Amino acid sequence: MLRERTNAGMLGQLVRFSAALTANSSELAHLEGMRTRFEKLVGEAQVIAQQQSALVASKQEASKRLQTLLSEGLRSATGIERMLQEFYGSRAEKLAEFGLQPFRGRPRRSKEQPKPEEPSPPKVKAASAAPEETQD
Repeated sequence: MLRERTNAGMLGQLVRFSAALTANSSELAHLEGMRTRFEKLVGEAQVIAQQQSALVASKQEASKRLQTLLSEGLRSATGIERMLQEFYGSRAEKLAEFGLQPFRGRPRRSKEQPKPEEPSPPKVKAASAAPEETQD
């Protein structure tokens, strides 16, 4: 018997095997206890597979809803952040309590400090050819 590798394939194979055992149960009276135990296992596996399928669909719906809520939440938070900056002022240190960076300005350069030099373009090294080996 060729063995399936996927859960659905294995379950289908077990269901077919169980049906064959049930159809021939009169000839296999000596296996009755094992057959009934096997049927219970296969039946429970089918129920669990159905539950798993329902949960996968439910998970997909929950993931979509979560994405929607996160998107709306970020949009709302952005609006509230702007309102807080308007209420407290963009320079207020109180904004730090809300995880916002207060505007502190840029430090001014004094006239004594020289202007930083612009970096010169990197020097390109010429590719040196390896000396050729000569055979004597």
